[in-house]
Amino acid sequence: MGIKTIGGIYHNSPTAFRPGGRVRSTKTVLEINKPVASAFEDFVFNWDYEQYLLVGGYGSGKSYSIAIKLILKMLEERRKCLVVRQVFGTMRDSCFSLICEVLDSMGLLTTDRSQFGPYKCKVLATKSSMGFQFPNGSEIIFKGMDNPEKVKSINGISIVWIEEASEVKFSAYEELLGRLRTPDVSMHFILSCNPVSKNNWIYRHFFASLDDKGIEHPIVDEQKLYENGCLVHNGVYYHHSTPSDNPWLPPKYLARLNRIKEYDVDLYMVARWGQFGANGVKVLPQLRVVRRGMPEQHIRERIRRLGYESMYFGFDFGFEESFNAVISMSVDIEKQELIVWDEVYMNHVTDPDFAALPEMQRVKERVLRCREAGANKSIVCDSAEPKAIQYYRQIGFPVRAANKFAGSRLESTRKVKRFQRIYVMPECTNTIRELKDLTYATAKNGDIVHDQFSIDPHSFSAIWYALDKVTVADLKDRKYYSKKGK
Repeated sequence: MGIKTIGGIYHNSPTAFRPGGRVRSTKTVLEINKPVASAFEDFVFNWDYEQYLLVGGYGSGKSYSIAIKLILKMLEERRKCLVVRQVFGTMRDSCFSLICEVLDSMGLLTTDRSQFGPYKCKVLATKSSMGFQFPNGSEIIFKGMDNPEKVKSINGISIVWIEEASEVKFSAYEELLGRLRTPDVSMHFILSCNPVSKNNWIYRHFFASLDDKGIEHPIVDEQKLYENGCLVHNGVYYHHSTPSDNPWLPPKYLARLNRIKEYDVDLYMVARWGQFGANGVKVLPQLRVVRRGMPEQHIRERIRRLGYESMYFGFDFGFEESFNAVISMSVDIEKQELIVWDEVYMNHVTDPDFAALPEMQRVKERVLRCREAGANKSIVCDSAEPKAIQYYRQIGFPVRAANKFAGSRLESTRKVKRFQRIYVMPECTNTIRELKDLTYATAKNGDIVHDQFSIDPHSFSAIWYALDKVTVADLKDRKYYSKKGK
């Protein structure tokens, strides 16, 4: 593990950036010096291949290194780059903010159009529409595969970065690979992801394929990749990294990654060592049912200490056959733990009858006590049922609609999975039944569908809604990292 400093000269001519060199020009110039982790040095400057696949553990520096690579290329040549994730709504706090940070650390970022122009060494970030404009005409734009029609309409793309590529469907990858071609310049695809599962298309396409009889045929030696850090096969540049390759990660972060082994061995191999092998089937392996006796007493005391501000309430509406599910829970943000401590669960019931239940009146009173104590709490409901929400509001229930958007099922599931532990009190029998062994649905080709499940878990939906405005930091989030060098 080490740090290399990249250097070069930037000005507004098409070939102005030369690593380690100087370019004479009468135009405005700016010298760039930027630290890069040694493990990524070759990748940052290598543009010899059409496809680059980066797999690695949490916080290994993949995205940060890709951001540097793209920025330097945009400065060097006039290019249009497309950055893609499955859900567009996740872009602002991930790829867009990361590129902003890197540009700012280089002294290149501006949001003021008056500071942008052909003779000004600034890159314009447009936060409203999310995009970057470079003085030489280069652009970086952002799209989500949850709206593929908007991707199809883009022209002139010569570089594509697919972040969290394991969440994008293989058909979407093929679509991008086939459509986005620019005849006069080289085409480059960069894919980055955590190696979540050997059943995922990333593994089946780049590491080992399956024939019609289910027999596995290796494409590359993944152990060799883990040992060497990079290799090239069939025109694809493979790169592997672990958190140990990131010299700016604080020891506390590595300690947190090491603790994952205590409750999820598969996730530990992915997060800490960046290795394939997790089966990826069980949705909430970190869920624990609280045992009666002293464990239960300790948890209840903890709920009391966390107080009203930590309490959250979610309501998934049911119909004739499906169930109304109301979940009461507490969130310990510091420890990244969730405690489900009450449920109301019933079907074949009208809204008036359900609202009149003593259990529902208890939830109502509990939320009102939160408000009296200064905690602005509501029962957060499925926004697909505005009439039901209106009814409960009219009879005095403190309810509001959850914020739902394209891809919100996937994002809500990911949010719940970020908790290091999920405790469920023993009396929440339906929540335990639905979530303890909840598994993902699988497609016909065997791929895991990360926003669909083996059953319809009403309690899970209620938890989603309860967490509507709660930020649960992912161990991959950059807020955990040291800012040194970035």
